[in-house]
Amino acid sequence: MPAGETPVLFALSETRAYGERVAHRLGVPLTPHEERGFEDGEHKTRPLADIHGREVFVIQSLHGDAGQSVNDKLCRLLFFVGAVQDAGAARVTVVAPYLCYARKDRKTQAQDPTTTRYVAQMLEACGADAVVTLDVHNVAAFQNAFRRPTMHLEAWPLFVDHFMPLLDDAPVVVVSPDIGGTKRAEQFRRGLARALGREPGFAVQEKHRGGGVVAGDLFLGDVAGRTAIVIDDLVSTGGTLRRAAEHCRAGGASVLFAAATHGLLIGDAAVALLLDPAFDRIVVTDTVEPQCARPAAGSKLKRIDTSGLVADAIRTILGGRPASGSASAV
Repeated sequence: MPAGETPVLFALSETRAYGERVAHRLGVPLTPHEERGFEDGEHKTRPLADIHGREVFVIQSLHGDAGQSVNDKLCRLLFFVGAVQDAGAARVTVVAPYLCYARKDRKTQAQDPTTTRYVAQMLEACGADAVVTLDVHNVAAFQNAFRRPTMHLEAWPLFVDHFMPLLDDAPVVVVSPDIGGTKRAEQFRRGLARALGREPGFAVQEKHRGGGVVAGDLFLGDVAGRTAIVIDDLVSTGGTLRRAAEHCRAGGASVLFAAATHGLLIGDAAVALLLDPAFDRIVVTDTVEPQCARPAAGSKLKRIDTSGLVADAIRTILGGRPASGSASAV
């Protein structure tokens, strides 16, 4: 990294291992900090180094786990950003590989909250100058929620690299598990087409949700005799992927893969997903740690490292260059 552009890099709580991978790629150490809990559930976070006038990046993946709830992590991040600003940092960029509440980006019922916007307002109020994240549910809603610069990173090129060795000359079809994900799936399909030198097919499944129940039986696209790749932004309990699997197998797909950036994989339902014989492989990234106990038979689950993607984004920000490819400039 060029002299004078070395960043100050923090990684909070359970995101430390991820932060260490990013730091290794940048060739800089993580800067020490304190996170202290109190008996009544309150806590404090503070940097343990002089950061006055420095470019600071704070990494915190905002998902709940066995150690802390999503709200605990969000609160720690907000307070730490405020402490870093008070310590005189020149600029503070929040790097949230998984951004919480990003699915609640619009009103679906009367008097509904738009929680994505509220999270943006809290981050900005505490002093975040920019926010970097990966594969939010709705990119436009994410960008519109913030009044500060944002950078949205996309994992589909990593999925293309992962699946290429598995495809050979087999006919391929990319499947979106709902109408809202068609743009994401089409980006992946186009990247796969360039890598393969031929055009994969495209299919989409109907999905609508009401009262907590997912429904929709329409499936458009030809999957017969093809390798089908279902791609989504996240997998939680796996219900959406399993519905897609049923349609693909019923339509005659010969091989079935699934890919999702954020592998939350929560509870017994996620275990059932990993054991489902309909899938030949399920691929997620390392933005979050799976929350289910992965069974031995769940070896079909593969995880992709995204730390290089984040490290490149930090280099772009430090260099003051407009981001290229699938990122929006900070």
